[in-house]
Amino acid sequence: MELADTHCHLYLEDFRDDLSEVFSRSLEAGVSRIFLPAIDWASVEAMQKLSHPSVELYRMAGIHPCSVHETFSLDEQLLYDTVYRSDFVAVGETGLDYYWDKGKIEEQKKSLSAHCRVAKAVGKPVILHNRESTSDLLDLIEREQDGSLTGIWHCFNGSVEEGERAIDLGLHLGIGGVLTFRNAGVDQTVKELPLDRMVLESDAPYLAPAPNRGKRNEPAWVAITASKLATVLKLSEDEIAERTTKNTLSLFGLDT
Repeated sequence: MELADTHCHLYLEDFRDDLSEVFSRSLEAGVSRIFLPAIDWASVEAMQKLSHPSVELYRMAGIHPCSVHETFSLDEQLLYDTVYRSDFVAVGETGLDYYWDKGKIEEQKKSLSAHCRVAKAVGKPVILHNRESTSDLLDLIEREQDGSLTGIWHCFNGSVEEGERAIDLGLHLGIGGVLTFRNAGVDQTVKELPLDRMVLESDAPYLAPAPNRGKRNEPAWVAITASKLATVLKLSEDEIAERTTKNTLSLFGLDT
């Protein structure tokens, strides 16, 4: 069973002391592909120092909405030059976050639009953070969509209608630990949405799935989310692994 973790921050200090063990547990769980979204330029540099002989690591570049400030100005040319490189597979993570600071909404929107422009220019997916901003996020994606924009709604936790709209706008849905949370409702929502537009993610070190909720998350626990998704959709774990990994490779242009 081969699984892919499409969203993991392995370059953070949380993994400094046991990274080799984290990789070993990932491989034992069948997670042999890990995708690394950036949160700022420092993380782009940090992730390039990571390597493992048996785990495929895929890099991205972008500015997280919580890294945007009032005087923020994205170097769009630098972002383009970085993600144009063959060793970068996507743009992000970017997006909108109205939970931590509603005072930077316009700056966040400008940053997101710039990331979308770069993603379209290089023909690679955009990875979207969304917290309490779904309507604005999807409205902006709709304005930016010219038929060429693809991406992932990271940590999907929307309604069926919002999920359907995101899919219609060309997005995949990132299914992570929130799927396993009691009363979150994501398990009921995903029943109504197509598996061929879902990918798995950890968001490690955050959002560990139950029964590990509250602990430091890690890529190996994508297998827990995959198992829960199999139960929800009444499919085998092997089929969930096969289909979500196929979705991942197709989206990131790695299946050719």
